[in-house]
Amino acid sequence: MRAYIVLSLLVGARTEELRALTWADVDLDGRPDATPPVPPSISVVRSVRLDGDTKTRRSRRRLAMPLRCVDALRRHQVGRTIDPDGLVFATAAGTRMDAHNVRRSFRRVVQSAGLDPTAWTPRELRHSFVSLLSESGVPLEQISRLVGHSGTAVTEAVYRKQLKPVLDEGATAMDDLFPLPVVTQLVTRAKMTPEMRKARNTVRADQEGWS
Repeated sequence: MRAYIVLSLLVGARTEELRALTWADVDLDGRPDATPPVPPSISVVRSVRLDGDTKTRRSRRRLAMPLRCVDALRRHQVGRTIDPDGLVFATAAGTRMDAHNVRRSFRRVVQSAGLDPTAWTPRELRHSFVSLLSESGVPLEQISRLVGHSGTAVTEAVYRKQLKPVLDEGATAMDDLFPLPVVTQLVTRAKMTPEMRKARNTVRADQEGWS
């Protein structure tokens, strides 16, 4: 499960996409001498859905891999006979893993890490992928493309808890540059409605949680 978990967390592929991944879809070397250089990558072109296709047309994508993914897959190859058409992640019998196989193996990893295995599912890795990118400042449009969504509205609807809350750095900076007189500030704050105060406090609480 090591390589499976690393890919889920660092490239954000869906679990049904990784279970259908073949070695022909994996490029561990890339083309560093090309112009521009082509990084190591995986091609997401199928899934284990009933029709074998990806969830949407936009879900077909080629994802560059971080070096940790390349290293994990190379280790995953050790001792295996690599068939280009063979599955990257398979059962001990070489057959396709089902959702139960993945959940059972994942729970063992979670438990060995000292976490509650009933509180975590393989899907959490994809949510963590979105969280990490959002916190790192990657634009929503780019995150949407990486996770294979048809648009940002889907990403916002599904991962609203993982996306960084409203940013107020711009407003804070402008308040510092163009401060109101203290008396005016007090009057302005006094005129805030309860809803406005609640929204302001929620944003502040969210930001403290992200820090």
